[in-house]
Amino acid sequence: MMTDVMEQSGSPTRPEAEQPVPNGTEATPAAVDNAGPVEARTGTEEPTASARIVQIRERIDEIDNAMIALWQERAALSQEVGATRMASGGTRLVLARERKILERFRVALGTDGTQLALLLLRAGRGPL
Repeated sequence: MMTDVMEQSGSPTRPEAEQPVPNGTEATPAAVDNAGPVEARTGTEEPTASARIVQIRERIDEIDNAMIALWQERAALSQEVGATRMASGGTRLVLARERKILERFRVALGTDGTQLALLLLRAGRGPL
């Protein structure tokens, strides 16, 4: 399993399935999910498929946590670049750099990549 990701508060987060249950034992996904039977959580009653869906979703949650941490780190670094540039008498933005980032994401991910890059840029520099 991937290393725990730190929340902004500095405390480690763990997927729901790993949270301890009140009696101190480790919980299984079914034990911590209040959504009811497995089929309500996974959309299928077939046990093998349901178990696989739970595994896949755990990995998706790990990836989401990593992406959130990377997003926050990227935004902080971008803000530092902007503050450093402006403190030295430079401009607020470097449009050529933004275009390069937009193009990199567009080439890699298509139209959705452009939208993602726009959100990343905004997180780092604020709205235009």
